[in-house]
Amino acid sequence: IAPHYEQPVVYVADASRAVGVVSKLLSAERREQFISETDAEYVDMRERFAQRDEEKKLLPLRDARRNALVTDWQAEPPAPAAMPGLHVIDDLPFEKLIDYIDWTPFFHTWQLRGKYPRILNDEKLGEQARQLFDDAQQMIQRFVAAPDIRARAVFGLFPASSVDGEDVQIFDPQSRDKLLATLPGLRQQAKLPAGKANLALADFIAPADAGVEDWIGCFAVTAGHGLDRLVAEFDAAHDDYNSIMAKAIGDRFAEAFAEYLHREVRTRYWGYAREETLETTDLIREKYRGIRPASGYPACPDHTQKPILWDLLEVEKHTGIALTESMAMWPASSVSGWYFAHPQARYFGVGSIGRDQIENHCKRRGMSVESAEKWLASNLAYTPSRAEPASTANAA
Repeated sequence: IAPHYEQPVVYVADASRAVGVVSKLLSAERREQFISETDAEYVDMRERFAQRDEEKKLLPLRDARRNALVTDWQAEPPAPAAMPGLHVIDDLPFEKLIDYIDWTPFFHTWQLRGKYPRILNDEKLGEQARQLFDDAQQMIQRFVAAPDIRARAVFGLFPASSVDGEDVQIFDPQSRDKLLATLPGLRQQAKLPAGKANLALADFIAPADAGVEDWIGCFAVTAGHGLDRLVAEFDAAHDDYNSIMAKAIGDRFAEAFAEYLHREVRTRYWGYAREETLETTDLIREKYRGIRPASGYPACPDHTQKPILWDLLEVEKHTGIALTESMAMWPASSVSGWYFAHPQARYFGVGSIGRDQIENHCKRRGMSVESAEKWLASNLAYTPSRAEPASTANAA
């Protein structure tokens, strides 16, 4: 950020350190020296970062593609057992989601590092964890009882084929001749040990010439409709604790909804795991077949995939979940992603990618390299050309 902005830019690893930084910036005696030292430190960091030569550690895209996952497609998933296409859940009772809650991230929200349920009996953290957990149960009951807080979802199952190495074509369930969307993907380019494939999510979808008809799913869920009104009540009463608690429980319910819906898809709608009988702990450990990666996460770090999903499922129409200009979901207590049923499907990180993949990706999408570099900045193994620093007015 600093090279693009005329005013001081300071990074702090934790919010608790911001007070000291602000004090120095406001101090007439210390301000200039602090800014000068910080700027010099950041110049050194940027220079060292630029000298990493990460591209030298990558395979050319053509070689990474040659090392894609090899699969016997004749043994892959059948068509959905029932009801392909679009499905809408307008108001799922929160009671159905309670057993699907993963509580460990809830405690992390409150900076209590430990796994549930062990943390409840931790020698140092147990008392505070138990109090938080009890308060969380009370907040859950508010969600259950509140008529204006709703859990909503839309999901769909569609015929699909992989193309161009990393892309997935998605078709109308009524006719494979009608292309609905193309999901662009990215491939790992790191030099991996012998026997390990350079993965792309498209590897988990059969190519058109494989002789089988494969499928893909996608979903969007929210537990946040009406939550803003409850949070506003707490904020108006200056009750920060319960305001944070309500948002934390909303997030847990959204993740629980995603887990609940994925099981419904595996066992009923797609039906490729009809005999599945996993306990909640096994679900949290992802011991089931298939994955549900979310756009913006390591396996598909491209946030610009989200509008494709939004159009395919008419997400805003069916659930009210909107996308901001930065591709964040609103309400915030929402989750979206893709369903892959391949038995070898697993989560992975695309990691660093080279110029050759960015240029190929942009050519396939009809997208400018500059735009792709902006959205995929954290995955670039090279330093793109930089624009001149923005003026204060423009930066503001």
